[in-house]
This record gives sequence, structure tokens and C-alpha cells, in this order.
Amino acid sequence: MSSIDTSGHASGPAPDGLPGHEPEDKRVDTSGDRPRGQPDDVGQPTRDPRVSDWWTTSIIEMSPGVIRYRGHAIQDLIGNVSFAQMIWLMTRGELPGAGQARLLDAALMAAVDHGPQAPSIAIARMAATCGVGLNNAMASALNVLGDVHGGAGEQAVEMFRAIAARQDGGLSLADAVAAGLDEAIAARGKFVSGFGHRFHPVDPRAPRLLALVDEAAREGGVSGRFAAIARAVEDELATRKSGRRIPMNIDGATAVIYAELGFPAPLARGLFCLSRSVGILAHAWEQTQQGGRNKGPMPRDYLWTYDGPAPIA
Repeated sequence: MSSIDTSGHASGPAPDGLPGHEPEDKRVDTSGDRPRGQPDDVGQPTRDPRVSDWWTTSIIEMSPGVIRYRGHAIQDLIGNVSFAQMIWLMTRGELPGAGQARLLDAALMAAVDHGPQAPSIAIARMAATCGVGLNNAMASALNVLGDVHGGAGEQAVEMFRAIAARQDGGLSLADAVAAGLDEAIAARGKFVSGFGHRFHPVDPRAPRLLALVDEAAREGGVSGRFAAIARAVEDELATRKSGRRIPMNIDGATAVIYAELGFPAPLARGLFCLSRSVGILAHAWEQTQQGGRNKGPMPRDYLWTYDGPAPIA
């Protein structure tokens, strides 16, 4: 009989014919085919619904040697599909047309960064001085993209769609815009999502994006309906402000594009997060290269205003 050493491997040959053993000349070494201890059927689809239905997805199909996104083999997509097209495929289930992809790409590119004036960018840089990795700095920054900073695009899409629904119900564009504005202000206060900017008198990104929408509408790629609604909102705001215009900003312009392209409103926020993550990564990396330790939101020579109790004797 063969003896077993403490490593668990046989130290001598096993007799031919024992269960689980074959003569030496009939054995096939498959140790290089899979990690030690891994069963032969690892990764094979299971037919047990208690396992296979634990997660159900139409996004990706995967088995050994096979990766398909929405039915498209990965090797057919690589080198033939842009990142913007891939985002569309993953979120919408189909590949976009060329004009649709150009508009989506423009919206994503336009919102990548706004400097440390933007809280998300400032947080990325501050986090990078705290000794964390790029992923931590990025996560810290992305986590502040909420209703106030980052959510305006989603809210603008909701408003534009609500106005369109009122038009479909029989209201004129002017009446639908007035009612939609009233509803948005009642829900969120005097700041109208997608309009006005605390830094730019005119946001230089918005006119260019709207020009691209107009071009796509002339070519039949989009309807142009939501661009008209957004411009009507801008006109109505000017009327209510006695002629003082509150121009559309990046959130309003990208909301026009996302609405024209048929994206649901919540995806507008997700797409903004994808876009802004590029700037967040760039700033976190630059700050990492520059160095610095524990940089806060203001230089250390400046102190905040204290409005608490007087010193207690």
C-alpha cells in the first residue's frame, strides 16, 4: 500500500485498478488546465434555478471563453464601438445611431470638470492629500453628487418631460411651460434646475450643446422638441424677472440632450456621475503627484467665523 505524507500527496505508487487510480501509462496530467482543487465544471451554467435565478440580467452573458453584452460578442465590440456607444448599449439595450452617439458623447465630454470651484473636484483633491488611493479619492468625490450638486440634470429632464406631457394633454407651449415652472418651483424652491450659474453669466458649454441638438434635429436624428421647451423655459423666466435673462447652464443643456435621446430622468444623474468622474480622476491624480498633506478647504492662515458662546472663565 502507498503511504500518505503530511502534505496529502501519495509518496508511493498506488496499485493499478484501485478506484480513482489508473496505471501510470494511462494517466493524463491536467494540472495545468485549472487551479488545484477546482472542479471540472467550474463556470459552467447551472440548471438549478435556485442558483441560476439568484441574479437575472439581460446585460451580460458569460461562460468560459464567452462574453456577450446585450447579445454582442465582446471581440466584435472591441475596436468597433466607442465608449459612449458602449454606455448606450449597456443602459439602453441596443447600439445607438451615429448621430445619437455624437450627441451623447458631446454631453458626457462637456461636463467632465469645473475645477475646484465644484465641491466634488475640491473633495477629490483634499482626499488625495490624506494618504488614500485614487479609488478612495474618487469615491469620496462621487458621493457628494446629490440633489444640489449633480442632480440638476435629472431634475431638468423631469421638468422638461412634465411640460411635454402637458402639451400632449392639449396645452399650448407657453401655458405648459408656465405650469411646469410653477410645479418645479413649488417642489424645489426658487432655483430652477438647469438655469442660471453662480460663476458664469453665460455658461459657455450650453450654447454649443444646443447648437449640436439643432444640427441633429435638422438631420432628423432627434425631434428638437425638448430644445424648444428649454428655450421657452428660459423665455418664461426672463418674463418673470422683468426681462433679466437666466441662461441655461450645463445641466439644462445636457438635460435637453438626454431628453431628446430618450434617457429616463434618473439616468441623467448617473450619466453626469460618469462624466464628472473623469475630472475627479484627473484632479485626484494631479494632486497625488503634487503631494501635500491634509489640505483642507481653506489655507491654514485663514480661520472660519466662530459664532458660539464667549469664552467661559
